[in-house]
Amino acid sequence: MKKSANHYQQAKSLLRKAQSPNGFLAAVNDVANYKRIWARDGVICGLAGLLDGEEDLVNAMKMTLETLAEHQHDIGNIPSNVDVKTGEVSFGGLAGRVDTLAWFVIGVCQYAYFTNDMSFFEKHKPAIYKCLKLMQAWEFNHGDLMYVPRSGNWADEYPTEGFILYDQLLRVWAMRCVLNFEDNHALKDKHDAILAKIIINYKKRQTTSKVYHPKAYGQLEKLDYWVASLEPAGYQTQFDAFANSLILMLDIGDNNDHKQLLEYCNTLRNELPLKSLPAFWPVIEEGDKEWGLLTNNCKYAFRNYPYQFHNGGTWPMVNGFYGIGLCQQNQNEEANNVLEQINSLNAKEGWGFYENFDSQTQDPNGVKYCTWSAAASIMLTQFLNGKQWIGLKNL
Repeated sequence: MKKSANHYQQAKSLLRKAQSPNGFLAAVNDVANYKRIWARDGVICGLAGLLDGEEDLVNAMKMTLETLAEHQHDIGNIPSNVDVKTGEVSFGGLAGRVDTLAWFVIGVCQYAYFTNDMSFFEKHKPAIYKCLKLMQAWEFNHGDLMYVPRSGNWADEYPTEGFILYDQLLRVWAMRCVLNFEDNHALKDKHDAILAKIIINYKKRQTTSKVYHPKAYGQLEKLDYWVASLEPAGYQTQFDAFANSLILMLDIGDNNDHKQLLEYCNTLRNELPLKSLPAFWPVIEEGDKEWGLLTNNCKYAFRNYPYQFHNGGTWPMVNGFYGIGLCQQNQNEEANNVLEQINSLNAKEGWGFYENFDSQTQDPNGVKYCTWSAAASIMLTQFLNGKQWIGLKNL
């Protein structure tokens, strides 16, 4: 118990070091562009701070959201990151980021809920509805699913594109969060339409009624998990750990879906040396058809070697959301095991809190003192203590 408490305090200490007057920084050390206010990283750290409840962490979440709102584009885009010192605002590198909008909406709603500050929600309500409107525009064909460019979300150097499951799920969560405050029938109807498309299209069912891409669906094999993406050229059938964690967390699908997914995840974790889920699986290796897409999809240095980074690498942050999904499925004992492994990874090399790890060699990769690795420990600990965010259940 003391060991677990120490891990928690180490994680909390790192989040505190990452605080700035403008919000959470993505990393403490000044490397690349991590010492900026990032939408995705900052909101995830803020979600951990809200669960913890300490005033300084809660305030850092507020300032993160204020910084993002201040730099929202006229048409609604939320920045990928903001360099407050130089004033530079990035909406994405090789492609614009889609998931930042949902993270912003989720963040504002969670902050308003945990602090019981409805004025904060009302203040940012115009920004929220700009986000919701732009996400709907990104459907392009008004077919309920957003079309996401390659590099358009957190897996920014991985070759998924099209109707990526992860982004659809974040949008669902964002809508549920807004519906927690607003009785908006049009928004509820839209949420239900998106949810129906997700359930029908990302896992092979007995029926082919109302599928999005009948030819591709006919070729889709039955899998125990929900596939990563669908595009006009067909399905991308990799296992996406973040997306499937959100499936469990948001309680999407039926009991059989959950049983199959939990068994798949448990088997995969136990097959790997780190006993943790890889970001995507199986790995893409030289000679595979996606290898060229993978190796060219980076602005500077290539990082997606097999078993590393997004290409089968292990991320404490992603496993944190998986553990939360387990909690939501009443699998607390297994969630405790996941937490222990996250804490073990975070403690490597003197509490290095590395961004990710090689799933084969177990070596740390990416940025050291990465704040959302610390957030993973805090979030999952608090869920195991009985706390949770709003918007996880269908209204």
